[in-house]
Amino acid sequence: MQTAFPHPNLVTPDPHTMRPSGSSTTVLIPTVPVYVYAIVFASVCVVWGLLWDIMWHLSIGRDGLFAPPHMVIYVGAIVSGLFSGYQILRLTLQKNNHERAGAVRFWGIFYAPLGAMFCVWGALAMLTSAPFDDWWHNTFGLDVQILTPPHTILILGIMVLQFGAMVGVLALQNQIVQTSANQLTSKTLKVLFAVAAGLVLCMLFTLLSETITKSRSHHSTYYVLAAIAFPFYLLAVGRASKLRYPITTIAGVYMLAMLIPSWVLPLFPATPRLGPVLNPITHYQAFMFPLVLIIPAFFLDKLMQRFDGSTNSRTLNDWWLAALAGVVFMLALLAVQWPFGEFLHTSSNARNWFFLSEAWPYANDPDWKYRYAFSPRRLQGSSDFLLGFGKAIIYAMLSARVGLFWGNWMKRVQR
Repeated sequence: MQTAFPHPNLVTPDPHTMRPSGSSTTVLIPTVPVYVYAIVFASVCVVWGLLWDIMWHLSIGRDGLFAPPHMVIYVGAIVSGLFSGYQILRLTLQKNNHERAGAVRFWGIFYAPLGAMFCVWGALAMLTSAPFDDWWHNTFGLDVQILTPPHTILILGIMVLQFGAMVGVLALQNQIVQTSANQLTSKTLKVLFAVAAGLVLCMLFTLLSETITKSRSHHSTYYVLAAIAFPFYLLAVGRASKLRYPITTIAGVYMLAMLIPSWVLPLFPATPRLGPVLNPITHYQAFMFPLVLIIPAFFLDKLMQRFDGSTNSRTLNDWWLAALAGVVFMLALLAVQWPFGEFLHTSSNARNWFFLSEAWPYANDPDWKYRYAFSPRRLQGSSDFLLGFGKAIIYAMLSARVGLFWGNWMKRVQR
């Protein structure tokens, strides 16, 4: 068993309060450390700042280094970097600090929790991308694609920061011993992990959002991409979380985090500052209704409760569990997204503030004939669709297996 090295907010447990857990460390944590709240808050800022930036481009167009959405993203980077940097410096400079033995050492000099290290690296990458992006615009003009070099650095920085926030909470969640004194802290850490994991899922969906749109929901490529991207992540965080319905909760956090900015920002005025203006709008245009992952997530939770040997005695080998999870996820996703995608894209009942289907960028022709109809290019015959969907199920099985493997690693993270 590893030696328990307490955090400043940790209390070294009495041997009688520790649970036998093989190589796991279990400690009493009377309160959640402030820096954990800070890095989760930073992840919220980054996600909502990014969504605001997307809606800014859909509604206003022209921005600059200190545009309001950028400032929200920078706040996330600065908060994460400062609080995590303090953790690193504190452990590094206090040579007699007993927490050092439970920290990760890097470059032979610094000591820190693993999550804090990731957060600092992510924050530095994000802040470095800001002046680089400004120089890029001044030199080459406006972006014609998402993955320009400065945007790539920014995206990598965001993902590293968010992963650090998730790992920072995860390490404490895995250390905590279940006692009445720890009950509130344990519940708080479970919720914080769900929030951090849901925000990472927001980022994953946003990166894929140009391809996973309602207008493509009747084409097999839509399901192929979803099969590759989502099962591995959902099963990984589901296995790592200690909530009763972790995957459902995380999917719910993701949907709310995606929808709140799109429900709120269209209440505020916005006019285009960059031509051509084909759709003369007066308010912010919403982003898009997210993929309804909460229903497939619920079925995955029920599946894991019944067959995941890490949580109960009715076990399936992870390969068989992944195969079953891939099938369940894809069938549930198809049952939800095929009709819901059609509703979002074609129904007049979806053209409101809640379902967001009336939103349209200022630079797009509002009278485009496929605005509320499926383009023939995005439809398939039955045989082609079934063949593509069959491939998607296979990809989902492999994706799920990777997710279960990654989830096993996350269950062991304690530093």
